[in-house]
Amino acid sequence: MRKYLNQNSRELQEIKCNMCGRTMRIENGYLKEDCFTAEHVFGYFSAKDGTRHRFDLCESCYDKMVAGFAIPAEVGEETELV
Repeated sequence: MRKYLNQNSRELQEIKCNMCGRTMRIENGYLKEDCFTAEHVFGYFSAKDGTRHRFDLCESCYDKMVAGFAIPAEVGEETELV
């Protein structure tokens, strides 16, 4: 869950993990740790047609989520980090 300073600003005020509720570290509007963000708009043939779902997970909760997968997530290396 993300909070911004105001509606017109994209400067972060707070990010909480949607699973455990932990507040992630933010300094001067920048996230100072990594988090997993997912966003999806459900389309036709879904019980959720036309709804947008968005959530943030801390790294620990992400690890717990993917540990429960029947088929492991694909993991690769990146040479440039943004």
